[in-house]
Amino acid sequence: MKSINSVAVVGGTHGNEFSGIYLLRQWQQNPQRITRDTFTTQTLFANPKAHEENKRYVDSDLNRQFAVEDLANPELANYEQSRAKVMNEILGPKGNAKTDFIIDLHNTTSNMGPTLIVLQSDDFNIKMGAYVKARMPEAVVVFEDQIPLADHKFVSSIAAQGVIVEIGPQPQSVIRQDVLDWMDAMTGHILDFVDLYNQGELPALPETYEAYRYTETLKLPENAKGERIGMVHKHVQDNDFKPLHGGDPIFTLFDGTEIHWEGHYEAYPHFINEAAYYDNNLAMSLAEKITVTL
Repeated sequence: MKSINSVAVVGGTHGNEFSGIYLLRQWQQNPQRITRDTFTTQTLFANPKAHEENKRYVDSDLNRQFAVEDLANPELANYEQSRAKVMNEILGPKGNAKTDFIIDLHNTTSNMGPTLIVLQSDDFNIKMGAYVKARMPEAVVVFEDQIPLADHKFVSSIAAQGVIVEIGPQPQSVIRQDVLDWMDAMTGHILDFVDLYNQGELPALPETYEAYRYTETLKLPENAKGERIGMVHKHVQDNDFKPLHGGDPIFTLFDGTEIHWEGHYEAYPHFINEAAYYDNNLAMSLAEKITVTL
C-alpha cells in the first residue's frame, strides 16, 4: 500500500456523542497531539447542528449517508444528506478521495470498552489491529469487512482507508473521563501506527491476535403490528463480547416469557441495547471470535 499522506479525524458525526467533539476542541488548541511527521492531519466537526440541538441527528443518521449513489443524488437534500455532500467535497470525493485515511470517533451506550472497528481485512488494517492491541491490551478489534469498503455508508468509507473508534459505555449527551481518555489514547495509537507504517519502522508485532468479525444484527421482539413486546435479557445486558451459546436466554418478553438464542455458532454480542438504535428497534450486533494472523 502507498504511504498515507493525509489523515482526517472526524468527531461529532452524531451530535449527542460528546467525547469526539470535546477531543476535537482540545486537539485544535494543541494540534501537536495529533500531528505526526509523515502526514498532515485535519479535524472535522461533522454535525454541528445536531450538537447544537443535543440530538443524534436532525433529519437522518449522518453515518448512513455516504453511499456513492446517495452522494450523487441531488434530491437527497435534508440536513444530514446535504451535510454528507459537503463532507464528501472536503474529504473526498468517495472513490477518489484527497484524504487517505479517516478516523471517525463515536460513543456508544453499550458496555463495549475501547473498540476499534475496521472495514477491511487487508495488511494495513490487520497490522493496525495488532499494533493497537499491543499498546492498549484492553482494546477490542472488530472487523466489519462483510461488504467491500465502497459499499459501506459510513463517514470513514469516503477514503481508501478508514476506521471507527467506538468507546463506551457513555450515556448520550454526557462526558465520562474514562471513556474520553480511552478515545484519546486509541486515536493516538492509530496515528502512531500510521506514522510508523509510512516509515517502514513498525515494531515487532504478535504473529496472531484475537478479534471479532460481525455476523448479523438482532431486533428486539415485536408483535405483528411492529410494536416492541420485550427487552434484552438481564443476563445479556452489559455483557458485550461475552459468548452466547444456543439455548442461552437472550430476550425477556414483558409477560415474563424468555426467548432463547437459537443460533448455531458461538456468538459475541456487542452494541447491546444501544440507545441510539431504538428508532430501528435493534437489540444488538453479533460477531464470531476469530484469530487474526499477520
